[in-house]
Amino acid sequence: AGCNTHRSARHVMAKSHAGARHEGASNVRIRGQYPVQIANASQGYDPGRASAYTLGSGDKVRITVFGQENLSRTYPVDASGFVSMPLIGAIRAGGMTTFDLESQITEALRQKYVKDPKVTVEVETYRPFFILGEVRKGGQYPYVAGMTVETAVAIAGGFTARAKKRSVQLSRPVHGRTVVRKVSPNWKIQPGDTITVKERFF
Repeated sequence: AGCNTHRSARHVMAKSHAGARHEGASNVRIRGQYPVQIANASQGYDPGRASAYTLGSGDKVRITVFGQENLSRTYPVDASGFVSMPLIGAIRAGGMTTFDLESQITEALRQKYVKDPKVTVEVETYRPFFILGEVRKGGQYPYVAGMTVETAVAIAGGFTARAKKRSVQLSRPVHGRTVVRKVSPNWKIQPGDTITVKERFF
């Protein structure tokens, strides 16, 4: 009897572990070659409350190196996520905050060119956002700080008659993954976000 009880316990534990693996896997799916994370409450992801803006392709940054006028200008973040500066060449900016980029540039200049560089980085122009689905003029639009989904819909000409208005789908690149979540119209968006307005069912 003791042997049977032991086997039963092992069987229950095995099923529990398998179920846990299955449940975890259900939160992630692959769309083409890009991993897509489906956010839920237990994961604690909040796309409207990112702690710091991370740079990406399409952004333009104003880099100032005090005392070095030939280096101080506006630089675009290219399609590969780099900015190219005189003297130090290409520096990775994609996925970095402005503070991260400041540190990288400071270190690169200190190594060979400037004894004690003082560097500041500011976002001059944000990359656009995208809005698709049941809006009158879907497409790509310039981002303005503080925008909400409602603002984005207004810029895109408003909802169509078939639009589902209470919530929309928001997709955002986060650390190499695309995180997708349903959000309300008052949700704050970020540069590079894709908003998809679904059709409602009558």
